[in-house]
Amino acid sequence: MIIVTQPGATEKEIEAIIGVLTEHGFDIHRSTGVRHTVIGAIGVQPDFDHRQIELLPGVAEVVRITEPYKIASRAFRQEGTIIDVGNVKIGGDEVVIMAGPCSVESEKQIFTVAERVAKGGAKLLRGGAYKPRSSPYAFQGMGEEGLKLLRKAADAFKLCVITEVMDASQIRLVEKYTDVIQVGARNMQNYTFLKELGKASKPVMLKRGLSATIEEWLMSAEYILSGGNHNVMLCERGIRTFEPSTRNTMDIGAIPLVKKKSHLPVIADPSHGIGIRDKVIPMARASVAVGADGIIVEVHNDPDHAKSDGAQSLFPDQFDQMMKEVRLIAAAIGRSIA
Repeated sequence: MIIVTQPGATEKEIEAIIGVLTEHGFDIHRSTGVRHTVIGAIGVQPDFDHRQIELLPGVAEVVRITEPYKIASRAFRQEGTIIDVGNVKIGGDEVVIMAGPCSVESEKQIFTVAERVAKGGAKLLRGGAYKPRSSPYAFQGMGEEGLKLLRKAADAFKLCVITEVMDASQIRLVEKYTDVIQVGARNMQNYTFLKELGKASKPVMLKRGLSATIEEWLMSAEYILSGGNHNVMLCERGIRTFEPSTRNTMDIGAIPLVKKKSHLPVIADPSHGIGIRDKVIPMARASVAVGADGIIVEVHNDPDHAKSDGAQSLFPDQFDQMMKEVRLIAAAIGRSIA
């Protein structure tokens, strides 16, 4: 249930509304706008009569939310959420670019890539220190040493950091080095983990699961939001279908659909979405065209010898080409890319 206050409602009136809702067992989530305060009352109370709230001083409207995801719903927050990451705003008019290697392999590698993507216009440096791999014999990442190199390279070129956390035991360590915590597709429905991320101090980017529906994806975001962390962005990274010609089937149509259903920023990952290097740029263009708030791509200085995901990683020159093309598309739809 959503309660919208009248313009000019006093703090005393707002606290009285919250008090009544709390007495009836609702969990409260408050969002203060320019003219109104929106109060989200989360919980199932079969005997509760919403007219008790409608009659309270300061209440303009009471709206029932039919979607199972309450805080993530556009009904809870009509304007899009903008997440501050350092000096970068994700979810506004600018389409934010995140780029870097699949995994941190060495100091030379991460510094080389960081310099190129920063020069090209990226705002966040991506790179994995812990890598969830299908094979237990594949490269698993450098761990904390990789985190240190990632932070060092990002700071050297004035970039923010986004990196993946694989389980709850890593959250506090990774928070020391990163600006955005990434949740991989395999963990999208690890609900115990998502609850812990609700307590995290850093924004979270939640990747769509390999076979997840849009509702399941938004319900997973709800776990983080309901835990108190409202700085959540979603990432469309392709889903598993019957088509074997690409690594995944990138669901471009999900981007505008999710943005209609939810106020959360949506990031597109064309690298995983298609998994073929020379097809990444067309998918990045399409993602910007349909309204993605950001693009996250893999870039490697020597992708043919990368320890992970080299086949889908762009060469630095290809990244520069992608930036030229997506800037043109962003401008055509009234947005910008630095």
